[in-house]
Amino acid sequence: MTDQITFPDAVQWAVPVFIAAILAEFLWIAIKGRGGRYETRDAVTSLIMGAGNIASGFLLGFIAYAFFMWLWQITPLDLGTSIPIIILCFVLDDLRYYWVHRFGHRIRWVWASHVNHHSSQHYNLTTALRQTWTYTFTFMMVVRAPLILLGFHPAMVLFVGGLNLIYQFWIHTEAIGKMPRWFEAVMNTPSHHRAHHGRNARYLDCNYAGVFIIWDKIFGTFVPEQEDDKVDYGLVHNIGTFNPLRVAFHEWVGIWKDATQPGLTTGQRLAYCFAPPGYSHDGSRDSSAQIKAKHLARHPKDRGTPGFEQCDAELSASVAKQS
Repeated sequence: MTDQITFPDAVQWAVPVFIAAILAEFLWIAIKGRGGRYETRDAVTSLIMGAGNIASGFLLGFIAYAFFMWLWQITPLDLGTSIPIIILCFVLDDLRYYWVHRFGHRIRWVWASHVNHHSSQHYNLTTALRQTWTYTFTFMMVVRAPLILLGFHPAMVLFVGGLNLIYQFWIHTEAIGKMPRWFEAVMNTPSHHRAHHGRNARYLDCNYAGVFIIWDKIFGTFVPEQEDDKVDYGLVHNIGTFNPLRVAFHEWVGIWKDATQPGLTTGQRLAYCFAPPGYSHDGSRDSSAQIKAKHLARHPKDRGTPGFEQCDAELSASVAKQS
């Protein structure tokens, strides 16, 4: 079994392209007067978050890589590094990304790391760089374990993961409308990802794809962007700050405060850590299911439309459970 396999750092190579694309988008918006908006403090915060993500990777990346190499030592399989194997690894890693991303919205412990990416109330290419500093502490590295145990070398797995992130950069824009229908049907696009970043009830918990939107269609989480429901970007409860430290750590602080309240049972403390965001032991907050249900109660005409196809009885039951 070969240990000394190297692949280029794809994300590092792409940084000059990222910078050029951000400048091009900024000029396009300034000249055309449409296609999004840049707010200086917001963009600077996103850039700082991106730099912090790189720094945290340098400081903590060895933990994940050591774990991957240990898995590589114990697996008897080695699929090699041929082009078809790299392509297969890319597709399977994108499926891995879908589930990690979905966990990031449905498990508060993982959301605490991912929430910073959704904290901007603007949507432009700098938003793509608003990345986590605390991914290592979510332990989501374990979701990559099956790929390595199947015989994909850790260096290859990290390489295709970098390609995945590069792909996702360009979909963080309002300057591109809809792509050709065949492309929208298979690939993640700016339109699909705009919906994902929406705080509207319709768009909560949808479109987790990295590259291939087909995963959302297979697993029932796809919601197309609606012309009559313009995406409102940000968090359900926006944090109202440009302080990078608060952006990076505010949800971790929230978990600590919630889970250490006096008088809670052990189950309630664990739920504050691992239940979906919006959980509260006393029903004082709403999960995404409750938000959708309350929206339908106010706007019954939306029943059965994209984002609200879930059984009305199920949504109503989730509200009753909290009341």
